[in-house]
Amino acid sequence: MVTTAPTPTARHSAQRPARIRRRGERSPLASTALHLTLIVASVIAVFPVLWVLLTSLKPAEFATTTDFFKDTTFENYTNLIQDTKFLTWFGNSLIVAGLTTLIGVIVSASTGYAVSRFRFPGKRGLMWTLLVTQMFPVAVLIVPIYNIMAGMGLLNKPAGLVITYLTISVPFCAWMMKGFFDTIPREIDESGQVDGLTPFGTFWRLILPLAKPGLAVTAFYSFITAWGEVAYASAFMVGEDNLTLAGGLQLFVNQYGAQWGPMTAASVLIAIPAALVFLFAQKHLVTGMSAGAVKG
Repeated sequence: MVTTAPTPTARHSAQRPARIRRRGERSPLASTALHLTLIVASVIAVFPVLWVLLTSLKPAEFATTTDFFKDTTFENYTNLIQDTKFLTWFGNSLIVAGLTTLIGVIVSASTGYAVSRFRFPGKRGLMWTLLVTQMFPVAVLIVPIYNIMAGMGLLNKPAGLVITYLTISVPFCAWMMKGFFDTIPREIDESGQVDGLTPFGTFWRLILPLAKPGLAVTAFYSFITAWGEVAYASAFMVGEDNLTLAGGLQLFVNQYGAQWGPMTAASVLIAIPAALVFLFAQKHLVTGMSAGAVKG
Protein backbone atom coordinates (compact mmCIF):
# COMPACT_ATOMS: atom_id res chain seq x y z
CA MET A 1 0.00 0.00 0.00
CA VAL A 2 1.43 3.31 -1.09
CA THR A 3 1.16 6.25 1.32
CA THR A 4 1.62 9.81 0.21
CA ALA A 5 3.21 12.44 2.37
CA PRO A 6 0.96 15.36 3.24
CA THR A 7 1.54 18.42 1.12
CA PRO A 8 2.81 21.66 2.74
CA THR A 9 -0.64 23.18 2.27
CA ALA A 10 -2.29 20.27 4.05
CA ARG A 11 0.21 20.44 6.93
CA HIS A 12 -0.36 24.19 7.25
CA SER A 13 -4.12 23.67 7.33
CA ALA A 14 -3.81 21.03 10.02
CA GLN A 15 -1.74 23.39 12.18
CA ARG A 16 -4.31 26.23 11.98
CA PRO A 17 -6.28 26.90 15.14
CA ALA A 18 -9.74 25.44 15.17
CA ARG A 19 -11.32 28.91 15.50
CA ILE A 20 -10.27 31.68 13.14
CA ARG A 21 -11.00 35.19 14.39
CA ARG A 22 -13.29 37.10 12.11
CA ARG A 23 -12.38 40.55 10.87
CA GLY A 24 -13.29 43.17 13.45
CA GLU A 25 -13.66 40.63 16.26
CA ARG A 26 -11.89 41.60 19.47
CA SER A 27 -9.45 39.32 21.23
CA PRO A 28 -10.30 38.15 24.77
CA LEU A 29 -7.69 40.56 26.19
CA ALA A 30 -9.10 43.53 24.27
CA SER A 31 -12.64 42.59 25.28
CA THR A 32 -11.64 42.36 28.94
CA ALA A 33 -9.89 45.72 28.80
CA LEU A 34 -12.93 47.31 27.14
CA HIS A 35 -15.33 45.98 29.77
CA LEU A 36 -13.05 47.10 32.61
CA THR A 37 -12.86 50.57 31.07
CA LEU A 38 -16.65 50.76 30.77
CA ILE A 39 -17.07 49.62 34.37
CA VAL A 40 -14.62 52.23 35.65
CA ALA A 41 -16.27 54.95 33.56
CA SER A 42 -19.71 53.95 34.85
CA VAL A 43 -18.54 54.05 38.46
CA ILE A 44 -17.00 57.50 37.94
CA ALA A 45 -20.22 58.77 36.35
CA VAL A 46 -22.58 57.31 38.96
CA PHE A 47 -20.48 57.99 42.07
CA PRO A 48 -21.21 61.76 42.44
CA VAL A 49 -24.94 61.22 41.90
CA LEU A 50 -25.04 58.38 44.41
CA TRP A 51 -23.03 60.45 46.92
CA VAL A 52 -25.53 63.35 46.68
CA LEU A 53 -28.50 60.98 47.02
CA LEU A 54 -27.08 59.23 50.09
CA THR A 55 -26.01 62.53 51.68
CA SER A 56 -29.56 63.84 51.32
CA LEU A 57 -30.72 60.92 53.48
CA LYS A 58 -28.28 61.57 56.33
CA PRO A 59 -28.77 63.72 59.44
CA ALA A 60 -26.93 67.06 59.50
CA GLU A 61 -24.26 65.83 61.95
CA PHE A 62 -23.19 63.11 59.50
CA ALA A 63 -23.44 65.22 56.32
CA THR A 64 -19.70 65.38 55.69
CA THR A 65 -18.89 61.84 56.83
CA THR A 66 -18.95 58.52 55.03
CA ASP A 67 -21.59 57.07 57.38
CA PHE A 68 -24.14 56.86 54.59
CA PHE A 69 -26.52 54.36 56.17
CA LYS A 70 -26.41 55.59 59.76
CA ASP A 71 -29.71 57.03 61.03
CA THR A 72 -31.19 57.32 57.53
CA THR A 73 -33.93 59.95 57.48
CA PHE A 74 -36.09 62.04 55.14
CA GLU A 75 -35.81 65.03 57.45
CA ASN A 76 -33.81 67.03 54.90
CA TYR A 77 -36.63 66.75 52.38
CA THR A 78 -39.37 67.68 54.82
CA ASN A 79 -37.40 70.66 56.16
CA LEU A 80 -36.62 71.78 52.63
CA ILE A 81 -40.28 71.84 51.63
CA GLN A 82 -41.70 73.14 54.91
CA ASP A 83 -39.07 75.61 56.10
CA THR A 84 -37.90 77.15 52.81
CA LYS A 85 -39.54 78.54 49.68
CA PHE A 86 -38.32 75.64 47.60
CA LEU A 87 -41.75 75.03 46.05
CA THR A 88 -41.89 78.70 44.98
CA TRP A 89 -38.45 78.44 43.39
CA PHE A 90 -39.46 75.18 41.76
CA GLY A 91 -42.59 76.75 40.31
CA ASN A 92 -40.66 79.76 39.01
CA SER A 93 -38.16 77.48 37.30
CA LEU A 94 -40.94 75.40 35.74
CA ILE A 95 -42.55 78.54 34.32
CA VAL A 96 -39.28 79.87 32.90
CA ALA A 97 -38.13 76.50 31.53
CA GLY A 98 -41.56 75.66 30.13
CA LEU A 99 -41.91 78.97 28.28
CA THR A 100 -38.33 78.76 27.03
CA THR A 101 -38.96 75.26 25.71
CA LEU A 102 -42.26 76.13 24.02
CA ILE A 103 -41.10 79.36 22.40
CA GLY A 104 -37.67 77.90 21.60
CA VAL A 105 -39.17 74.97 19.70
CA ILE A 106 -41.51 77.22 17.70
CA VAL A 107 -38.88 79.80 16.80
CA SER A 108 -36.10 77.29 16.09
CA ALA A 109 -38.29 75.06 13.92
CA SER A 110 -39.73 77.93 11.87
CA THR A 111 -36.31 79.57 11.48
CA GLY A 112 -34.65 76.32 10.50
CA TYR A 113 -37.35 75.54 7.96
CA ALA A 114 -37.24 79.03 6.42
CA VAL A 115 -33.46 78.94 6.05
CA SER A 116 -33.56 75.39 4.68
CA ARG A 117 -36.30 75.91 2.08
CA PHE A 118 -36.42 79.56 1.02
CA ARG A 119 -34.08 82.08 -0.52
CA PHE A 120 -34.38 85.64 0.78
CA PRO A 121 -32.19 88.73 1.18
CA GLY A 122 -29.96 88.51 4.23
CA LYS A 123 -30.12 84.72 4.49
CA ARG A 124 -26.35 84.31 4.65
CA GLY A 125 -26.07 87.15 7.16
CA LEU A 126 -28.73 85.53 9.33
CA MET A 127 -26.90 82.22 9.35
CA TRP A 128 -23.62 83.92 10.27
CA THR A 129 -25.39 85.83 13.05
CA LEU A 130 -26.78 82.61 14.49
CA LEU A 131 -23.31 81.09 14.37
CA VAL A 132 -21.41 84.05 15.81
CA THR A 133 -23.74 84.40 18.81
CA GLN A 134 -22.55 80.99 20.00
CA MET A 135 -18.97 82.20 20.30
CA PHE A 136 -19.44 84.66 23.17
CA PRO A 137 -19.12 83.38 26.76
CA VAL A 138 -21.58 84.31 29.50
CA ALA A 139 -19.04 86.58 31.19
CA VAL A 140 -19.00 88.82 28.12
CA LEU A 141 -22.75 88.88 27.52
CA ILE A 142 -24.15 89.15 31.03
CA VAL A 143 -23.49 92.89 31.47
CA PRO A 144 -24.93 94.10 28.13
CA ILE A 145 -27.94 91.78 28.47
CA TYR A 146 -28.45 93.04 32.03
CA ASN A 147 -28.47 96.63 30.78
CA ILE A 148 -30.92 95.77 28.00
CA MET A 149 -33.27 94.01 30.40
CA ALA A 150 -33.03 96.89 32.86
CA GLY A 151 -33.91 99.36 30.09
CA MET A 152 -36.93 97.25 29.14
CA GLY A 153 -38.05 96.85 32.75
CA LEU A 154 -37.67 93.07 32.64
CA LEU A 155 -35.28 92.57 35.53
CA ASN A 156 -36.64 90.40 38.32
CA LYS A 157 -39.34 89.08 35.98
CA PRO A 158 -39.64 85.62 34.40
CA ALA A 159 -40.01 87.19 30.96
CA GLY A 160 -36.50 88.62 31.18
CA LEU A 161 -35.01 85.20 31.89
CA VAL A 162 -37.06 83.57 29.13
CA ILE A 163 -35.81 86.08 26.55
CA THR A 164 -32.23 85.65 27.79
CA TYR A 165 -32.38 81.86 27.58
CA LEU A 166 -33.88 82.05 24.10
CA THR A 167 -30.81 83.97 22.95
CA ILE A 168 -28.77 80.95 24.07
CA SER A 169 -30.90 78.07 22.81
CA VAL A 170 -32.47 79.38 19.59
CA PRO A 171 -29.28 79.99 17.54
CA PHE A 172 -27.94 76.49 18.18
CA CYS A 173 -31.32 74.79 17.72
CA ALA A 174 -32.10 76.76 14.54
CA TRP A 175 -28.82 75.57 13.00
CA MET A 176 -29.58 72.01 14.04
CA MET A 177 -33.15 72.14 12.72
CA LYS A 178 -31.91 73.61 9.43
CA GLY A 179 -29.64 70.60 9.01
CA PHE A 180 -32.49 68.26 9.91
CA PHE A 181 -34.90 69.85 7.41
CA ASP A 182 -32.21 69.54 4.74
CA THR A 183 -32.52 65.75 5.08
CA ILE A 184 -36.27 65.82 4.35
CA PRO A 185 -36.89 65.56 0.57
CA ARG A 186 -38.18 68.72 -1.07
CA GLU A 187 -40.60 66.61 -3.05
CA ILE A 188 -42.78 66.53 0.08
CA ASP A 189 -43.08 70.32 -0.04
CA GLU A 190 -43.87 70.19 -3.75
CA SER A 191 -46.61 67.60 -3.18
CA GLY A 192 -48.14 69.87 -0.56
CA GLN A 193 -48.16 72.78 -2.97
CA VAL A 194 -49.81 70.60 -5.61
CA ASP A 195 -52.53 69.75 -3.10
CA GLY A 196 -53.13 73.46 -2.54
CA LEU A 197 -51.38 73.89 0.81
CA THR A 198 -49.76 77.20 1.70
CA PRO A 199 -46.08 77.21 2.72
CA PHE A 200 -47.17 77.33 6.36
CA GLY A 201 -49.68 74.55 5.79
CA THR A 202 -46.99 72.41 4.20
CA PHE A 203 -44.68 73.13 7.12
CA TRP A 204 -47.33 72.41 9.76
CA ARG A 205 -49.10 69.40 8.25
CA LEU A 206 -46.37 67.61 6.30
CA ILE A 207 -42.91 68.59 7.52
CA LEU A 208 -43.29 68.89 11.28
CA PRO A 209 -44.63 65.31 11.72
CA LEU A 210 -41.45 64.08 10.02
CA ALA A 211 -39.26 66.31 12.19
CA LYS A 212 -40.16 64.82 15.59
CA PRO A 213 -36.58 63.71 16.38
CA GLY A 214 -35.25 67.21 15.71
CA LEU A 215 -38.07 68.80 17.70
CA ALA A 216 -37.35 66.46 20.62
CA VAL A 217 -33.69 67.48 20.69
CA THR A 218 -34.65 71.16 20.45
CA ALA A 219 -37.10 70.81 23.33
CA PHE A 220 -34.59 68.93 25.46
CA TYR A 221 -31.78 71.43 24.84
CA SER A 222 -34.05 74.44 25.47
CA PHE A 223 -35.38 72.93 28.70
CA ILE A 224 -31.95 72.03 30.06
CA THR A 225 -30.60 75.47 29.14
CA ALA A 226 -33.26 77.17 31.22
CA TRP A 227 -33.51 74.58 34.00
CA GLY A 228 -29.84 74.37 34.93
CA GLU A 229 -28.53 77.87 34.17
CA VAL A 230 -27.05 79.77 37.13
CA ALA A 231 -25.27 82.98 36.07
CA TYR A 232 -28.19 84.87 34.49
CA ALA A 233 -30.70 83.60 37.06
CA SER A 234 -28.51 84.81 39.92
CA ALA A 235 -27.86 88.22 38.36
CA PHE A 236 -31.35 89.04 37.09
CA MET A 237 -33.56 87.75 39.93
CA VAL A 238 -33.58 88.99 43.54
CA GLY A 239 -35.93 88.40 46.44
CA GLU A 240 -36.84 84.92 47.66
CA ASP A 241 -40.25 84.97 46.00
CA ASN A 242 -38.73 85.66 42.58
CA LEU A 243 -35.77 83.29 42.65
CA THR A 244 -35.48 80.24 40.48
CA LEU A 245 -33.88 77.04 41.74
CA ALA A 246 -30.42 78.22 40.73
CA GLY A 247 -30.68 81.30 42.91
CA GLY A 248 -32.47 79.52 45.72
CA LEU A 249 -29.76 76.90 46.15
CA GLN A 250 -27.21 79.65 46.75
CA LEU A 251 -29.04 80.61 49.94
CA PHE A 252 -27.84 77.35 51.49
CA VAL A 253 -24.21 78.47 51.17
CA ASN A 254 -22.74 81.45 53.02
CA GLN A 255 -19.43 82.63 54.40
CA TYR A 256 -19.85 80.52 57.51
CA GLY A 257 -20.54 77.20 55.87
CA ALA A 258 -22.98 75.20 53.82
CA GLN A 259 -26.23 73.43 54.68
CA TRP A 260 -25.42 70.17 52.95
CA GLY A 261 -28.59 68.36 53.92
CA PRO A 262 -31.15 70.73 52.36
CA MET A 263 -28.86 71.47 49.43
CA THR A 264 -28.40 67.81 48.48
CA ALA A 265 -32.11 67.13 48.96
CA ALA A 266 -32.89 70.05 46.64
CA SER A 267 -30.37 68.72 44.12
CA VAL A 268 -32.13 65.36 44.01
CA LEU A 269 -35.55 66.97 43.51
CA ILE A 270 -34.17 69.31 40.84
CA ALA A 271 -32.81 66.37 38.87
CA ILE A 272 -36.20 64.66 38.61
CA PRO A 273 -37.79 66.95 35.96
CA ALA A 274 -34.60 66.92 33.89
CA ALA A 275 -34.53 63.11 34.04
CA LEU A 276 -38.19 62.91 32.99
CA VAL A 277 -37.60 65.19 30.02
CA PHE A 278 -34.59 63.12 29.04
CA LEU A 279 -36.57 59.87 29.25
CA PHE A 280 -39.28 61.40 27.10
CA ALA A 281 -36.84 62.59 24.43
CA GLN A 282 -34.10 59.94 24.59
CA LYS A 283 -35.38 57.78 21.73
CA HIS A 284 -35.17 60.81 19.43
CA LEU A 285 -31.91 62.31 20.69
CA VAL A 286 -29.41 60.30 18.63
CA THR A 287 -31.52 60.47 15.47
CA GLY A 288 -32.18 64.17 15.77
CA MET A 289 -28.64 65.24 16.59
CA SER A 290 -27.02 63.03 13.94
CA ALA A 291 -29.49 64.16 11.28
CA GLY A 292 -28.97 67.77 12.24
CA ALA A 293 -25.24 67.37 11.86
CA VAL A 294 -25.40 66.00 8.32
CA LYS A 295 -25.93 69.29 6.54
CA GLY A 296 -25.38 71.94 9.16
